[in-house]
Amino acid sequence: MLRGIDPLLSPDLLHLLASMGHGDDLALVDANHPAETIAGQTRSRHLIRLPGLAMGRVARAVLSVLPIDDFEPDPLRRMEVVGNPGVLPTVQEEVLAEMRAALGPAARLAGIERFAFYEAAKKSFGVVQIGDPRPYGCFLLRKGVIAGEPG
Repeated sequence: MLRGIDPLLSPDLLHLLASMGHGDDLALVDANHPAETIAGQTRSRHLIRLPGLAMGRVARAVLSVLPIDDFEPDPLRRMEVVGNPGVLPTVQEEVLAEMRAALGPAARLAGIERFAFYEAAKKSFGVVQIGDPRPYGCFLLRKGVIAGEPG
């Protein structure tokens, strides 16, 4: 255990997040997503599984340490519902609430068509598959920077 680190952030997940660079995407995907197939095509070729958890809870943990890119308009993206791209299922509303709690009320989720999401996820740095079975619990988070002076 580490002080100040959410216990959901396993050593493997912390390593993946720390290994990402500015502009790299992290795919957070639900239990239904073809995560093994997609992860094999990412830059890290790494899949981390977090079974038995809700997507919103994992998003809160990840956002507690991951800076989000503020140099572009859509660093937070979601898979659109097929046939109804404007609707936000409950799982997406929960994640958006966590994003707004972490990043401020202006945080928003841009939509990506289902198959375009799969292609974008293949270009991500890595994939984290959460055991949440609710459909459309699929997100891309683009890593930003933490500016400062060297220690």
